[in-house]
Parts: sequence; structure tokens; C-alpha cells
Amino acid sequence: MKKYIQITAGRGPVECARAVTLVCREICRAVPGLAVFDMEPHKSEPDCHMSITLVSEKEIPPTVASEWEGTVLWQSTANPYRPGHRRKNWFVGVHFIDELELPEIDEKDIAYSSCRSGGKGGQNVNKVETAVRATHIPTGVSVKCDDERSQFQNRNKARERLLLKLLAMQDDAKNVQNKENWNRHDSLVRGNPVKKFSGSL
Repeated sequence: MKKYIQITAGRGPVECARAVTLVCREICRAVPGLAVFDMEPHKSEPDCHMSITLVSEKEIPPTVASEWEGTVLWQSTANPYRPGHRRKNWFVGVHFIDELELPEIDEKDIAYSSCRSGGKGGQNVNKVETAVRATHIPTGVSVKCDDERSQFQNRNKARERLLLKLLAMQDDAKNVQNKENWNRHDSLVRGNPVKKFSGSL
């Protein structure tokens, strides 16, 4: 059973986006076999991410989930983005998602289209439309996948990314409806971090 790990900066500033990248590295060191499944880069700063989703093809021990699930604090010893800024503590959220929790979506509501992949990959990527865009017609939400050389593999991966994105949207809607103060992408519990790291951003 696949297990997804979502690391999110919420709506935090660039320092939180950088902390997402750094915390992701720490989790990958602590949990063997993780791979990057999806990421949302910061709009302007390189190597900073508003969210990163990792995936494991095998079961992750419950002790790992209990150790990492929640809010993680990165205490900066140097801040290259805003030198002299007084704030040192930057928080990110870490959430474990079971494959079985993915929403049930009617395949008729998903439209797939092929397109050419950009960037590196050789002649196959440049000449053949191996990339796939999956769009959820009722909401207009879409994702693109060009990670694999096979269009079939990209289609399957695009579907998974779309379901995860829709899952996050569903959670957001539930939290607003229930008047909760936080959710995976919008805010974090800052008072009681499960992990603390210290180092330069």
C-alpha cells in the first residue's frame, strides 16, 4: 500500500517555503525509500517549495508517522532572504496520507490530454507527446505529469496527483465549514512542534 507524506508551508512566507525543502531532506534521511511524488515550487525563489508530497511504495512503520506527523519547527541561524529579520522560528506541517483515503472520483469527470514535455529527456521527450494533463471537469482543477517516458505511466501518475489535489481541496472545504482554524495548506499549529531543527535557511 502506498503512503504519501505531504510537507506544506501553508500560506507562510518564503522562509517557510525554504523550510519545507529542508524538512523534506531530513525526512528522506530518516525514512528510506521515499521518492518525490509532487511539488509546488515557490513562485520566485529557487529551491523553495510551498509543498512537497513524498510517496513510499511500502508500508511506513506507525512509529515514524507518530514521530513526524504535525508541526515541525525550523529555527534559522541565518536568513539569506531577509537578513536581519528578527523572527527565527519557521513552521511547516507534515501529514501522512493513506492511499485508501483518496477521494472516489468518477472517471467520466476526468479529461486526459497529451502534450509535449519540456526540458531534458532526449529526442523521445522532444518529439513524442508523452506528457499528460489530467483535468477534473467539474472543478477545472488540472495537473500535468511528464516525469516518465511512457505516456501510460504519466497518465497514471497524473491521476494520482489530481486525486491528491482534490483531497486537499475537500479537506479545506470541510475545515471552513466546521470553522476550524487550520488545515493542511492554510495554517499550522505553531505552539507544539513535534520536531525541531536548527540551521541556516
